[in-house]
Amino acid sequence: MDDTRIRHRYAEVAGNRLHYREAGSATAPVSLVLLHGFPSSSHMFRHVMEPLAETGARVLAPDLPGFGLSSVPGPGVEYGFAWLADVVEEWLRGLGVGRKILYLHDYGAPVGYHLAMRDPSSVRGLIVQNGNAHEEGLGEQWDASRAYWADPSEENRAAIESWLHYEGTRHQYLWDLPERIAELVPPETWELDWRAISRDLDAHWRLFTDYRSHVARFDAIRDYHREHRPETLIVWGVHDPYFDLDEILAYHRNLPTAESHLLDAGHYLLETHSRECADLMRPFVSRLVQEHRSQGAVLRPVTSG
Repeated sequence: MDDTRIRHRYAEVAGNRLHYREAGSATAPVSLVLLHGFPSSSHMFRHVMEPLAETGARVLAPDLPGFGLSSVPGPGVEYGFAWLADVVEEWLRGLGVGRKILYLHDYGAPVGYHLAMRDPSSVRGLIVQNGNAHEEGLGEQWDASRAYWADPSEENRAAIESWLHYEGTRHQYLWDLPERIAELVPPETWELDWRAISRDLDAHWRLFTDYRSHVARFDAIRDYHREHRPETLIVWGVHDPYFDLDEILAYHRNLPTAESHLLDAGHYLLETHSRECADLMRPFVSRLVQEHRSQGAVLRPVTSG
């Protein structure tokens, strides 16, 4: 069996030092690319990478620039989701990644949909974990943000509840969680996140502002779903205060064969339900890997990263 232990590596990509975690074989025919959200990093996948590598997939999890152990974007960078997708795309190209399954969480959704829609034929499937791609998921809790995106005035910015601080980072993990679930969340999660994002809070405000570009692409994402019908697995923490449960129904409207599982967890459900998620994801990933192999796909050349 291939070594499924997690390796911790770095790559120089477009002038950025990118930290990433890797498990499984570099010659695997399909890669599972795990894209984290705000304010986390590849650290959120630490409990599921080895079980997922047992499926025969190459499992890759980057710290997006500005997060985790990756470098902060330099001056002059248009720090937005299209740029983040550019960096991830170049990194994957350097690793020789061809066919892939994309894991979309929070900010990872806009990054992942850029990748998927640029090269739909390379995407074997999607795993969606509390990642938004429809208007239905953005409830009234987003009203102030919508007003700011439409008119980025100082007045509208001031109307958004402050969240770019230490307590706001902690809040990302614990908000709306029942105590029995909240006490399962390890506190080092927000400690590590705050250390990383506090290096450049202005950059993170710019990235949040650019989320409007993702919302503006919802119709295009709908068309991508309808045309390409990617195999999709949805695992969702029902205590998520950011994205409404109607988001799941919206996914099913355009992806009627999607498989959904609701868990008694929050926005960061891997912190409390990693074993349950691994058990749900493993057969999905294994099936896609085996289907790809059975089709007699020719492996692309692989270069070491």
